Amino acid sequence: MPKELKSFDLTTKPKPAVPVRVDDTTLRDGEQTAGVVFANQEKIRIAKLLSEAGVHQIESGIPAMGGDEKETIKQIAALDLSASVLAWNRAVRADIQASIDCGVDAVAISLATSDIHIEHKLKKDRAWVIDSIKKSVAFAKKHDLYVSVNAEDASRTELDFLTEYAEAAKAEGADRLRFCDTIGVLDPFETYKVIKELKDRVDIDIEMHTHNDFGMATANALAGVKAGASWVNTTVNGLGERAGNAALEEVVMAMKVLGHTDLGLKTERFRDLCEYVAAASARTIPAWKAIVGTNVFAHESGIHADGVLKNPLTYESFSPEDVGLERQLVVGKHSGTHSIVMKFMEYGIELTDEEAQNILTEVRRLAVELKRALFDKELVYIYQDFRLKKEGLGQ
Repeated sequence: MPKELKSFDLTTKPKPAVPVRVDDTTLRDGEQTAGVVFANQEKIRIAKLLSEAGVHQIESGIPAMGGDEKETIKQIAALDLSASVLAWNRAVRADIQASIDCGVDAVAISLATSDIHIEHKLKKDRAWVIDSIKKSVAFAKKHDLYVSVNAEDASRTELDFLTEYAEAAKAEGADRLRFCDTIGVLDPFETYKVIKELKDRVDIDIEMHTHNDFGMATANALAGVKAGASWVNTTVNGLGERAGNAALEEVVMAMKVLGHTDLGLKTERFRDLCEYVAAASARTIPAWKAIVGTNVFAHESGIHADGVLKNPLTYESFSPEDVGLERQLVVGKHSGTHSIVMKFMEYGIELTDEEAQNILTEVRRLAVELKRALFDKELVYIYQDFRLKKEGLGQ
């Protein structure tokens, strides 16, 4: 079986005009998943794993919460990671001061910009929002911090006001604008349209923060990048509020394989990273999970398995080793004789075509009876029974 598999070489397609960086918010928005709480040491370990994987910036949490949260963020900031460490804040001076106290090098300052949020949640007006963000950014920049200004519910914000908000923040020194599709109501076409228009209006780095309520978080993040966004906010395994956020592993591998842009991350560490975060969040990684699910490289169908055995590119778009997985040959109802032959070669047993066909008949019968694929030991039992019958010693 071929072990090496190169990604598709489609170098004629254009690459983004600006470098794209990843700001991972597993430790903030990921932990805001209903029912998820990371232990202090787990947060520190996740930060280390993210940095080792090459994530450019880590959103470490909310210092204004105080207590363990603030102390853990301090410890993360003191680790001297290769990644920038960012903390989340409301547009409140005390919040930003708490972040400064933690020693982070970057802050996200968040304010709602949609009329429904301003009126019903903040109970303020647009003028108050502009004034608040200007004062907050100015305070943060006096302390030499990298500043991301978050436009909460940007996807439901009137574009002229979103432009005014971005321009006001930029005038005070903000380094980027985080465009938040807070309730995940955009599709990739609308995302591209609004980000391109916003980028044309305001010369500021834009970060995509997309939610997965309609299953389009990753697609919307990529559409934003195509329109000119230079940052993507992700979470490991797509954790996050409600249906979650754009998954780190999906965004990075889609950029690499489909977008032909390597973001510089060590993607071979993704499976281990995803497993650790899944355990820390008391969640499991579905076998069918995109990119890191074990079924991504598991082949049972006779036609598929035969193709992969001849050339993995027939049914795989990238190598399992690229994300820390292994290829699996699954034997069950849909298997073919080629799969049977190759599977038994793993046991050091060479089958004739006739033997493979006879074993396959029993494999299919048992798989239907058990309603699943077969384990290795069950395949060996079938072979042993077959040999006994062939030698005239069976029942």
